[in-house]
Amino acid sequence: MGERLKGKVAIVSGGASGCGAAAVRLFAAEGAAVGIIDRNAALGQALADEMAAAGHRVVFAAADVSSKAQVEAAVATVAAALGPVNVLFNHAGTIVIKPFLETEEEDWDFLFDVNVKSMYLMTRAVLPMMIAAGKGSIVCTSSISAVYATPMEVLYDATKGACHMFARAIAVEFRDKGIRCNAVCPGFIETPHGKREVAELTALGVDASETAIKAAQGRFGQPEDIARAALYLASDDAEFVTGAQLFVDGGFSAV
Repeated sequence: MGERLKGKVAIVSGGASGCGAAAVRLFAAEGAAVGIIDRNAALGQALADEMAAAGHRVVFAAADVSSKAQVEAAVATVAAALGPVNVLFNHAGTIVIKPFLETEEEDWDFLFDVNVKSMYLMTRAVLPMMIAAGKGSIVCTSSISAVYATPMEVLYDATKGACHMFARAIAVEFRDKGIRCNAVCPGFIETPHGKREVAELTALGVDASETAIKAAQGRFGQPEDIARAALYLASDDAEFVTGAQLFVDGGFSAV
């Protein structure tokens, strides 16, 4: 692999599995020291151990990314082990699929905590290190769902709309401090998260069949598709790209 992140210290939230794990592997292969922050301690530690055994500087810190105290402790653990963080991939997130009138207040609060509050907490914990260094790159996982609505996903769509705008607003506020912030917007991706979304939508009568997805985006996306997009935005190759939304969706958003 290349060295597009040589000398960088990166954090990937939600990095224990799926697209997050693919990003951990790619970032490390491209020269970064990587901190994985995830609530799944078994998967996160196993990935960190595997990468460390292969000669990469990768550490794991467990955290519920919706908890301020846990996020701050995990970021401090990573920084102590690897050094000041200058790349942040805000990837942690999940999904709740329900008819709107069956979406309860606890569902609403839960998903906004995990998908949106987590970006606020992670970014706030990492930004001071980036400001001190005069340079940094933040990548936030948004979604096609930020701008393309799906029945039974009012809540999920609303959280991703917030992620979309969070990335743009951080980009504007911190541009003159040398910090970039962009969003990567996946289509339907073949991960446990993506497969669950398809199954639950189908059960509720929404056509999320393989035929429908192929018609919309050609094929299921793969975790590596998202990891490569995040790598570009994180790297200095994208030094004049900030406040952008990079759709990685096989043309779903082009129709």
